Amino acid sequence: MTVLDDVRRLVGGLSPSPVCDACLTERLQLSARQHANHKARELAGRDSFERLKIECSLCGANKLVILKWRA
Repeated sequence: MTVLDDVRRLVGGLSPSPVCDACLTERLQLSARQHANHKARELAGRDSFERLKIECSLCGANKLVILKWRA
């Protein structure tokens, strides 16, 4: 399984709650936040995934997040 698959599965499982890159990095135990950022940007605009600047559902900080809208 790839990091992209891991991000897709985590964000989809929390849907429609938004998740920031820092929380993705922590939850998936990634070595760098930039890796989470790259994969989140890759998902944005596909399959109901969207990037917005709003409050992260995990840490409560107002920052760039990814979320998946439920169909």
